[in-house]
Amino acid sequence: MQLRYFAWVRERIGLDAETVDLPGGIATVADLLDWLASRDEGYASAFAEREIIRVALDQEHAEHDAPLAGVREAAFFPPMTGG
Repeated sequence: MQLRYFAWVRERIGLDAETVDLPGGIATVADLLDWLASRDEGYASAFAEREIIRVALDQEHAEHDAPLAGVREAAFFPPMTGG
């Protein structure tokens, strides 16, 4: 699966994108966020407040309970403000 990171999520992880093979048991966005947060300190910092992270699956907004079956790309965004 291709993962893309934006804004301060990208800064904390140190990558803008990566391709990963998901371990077994990762079925939903929430599972993916939990797994990512467990990878190292940068990921843990980026996903410390998982509830505020916005996610797009194959370029469509998705909730954290969305299934990952068949998804090719997941993108992660912090809340955005601005005018």
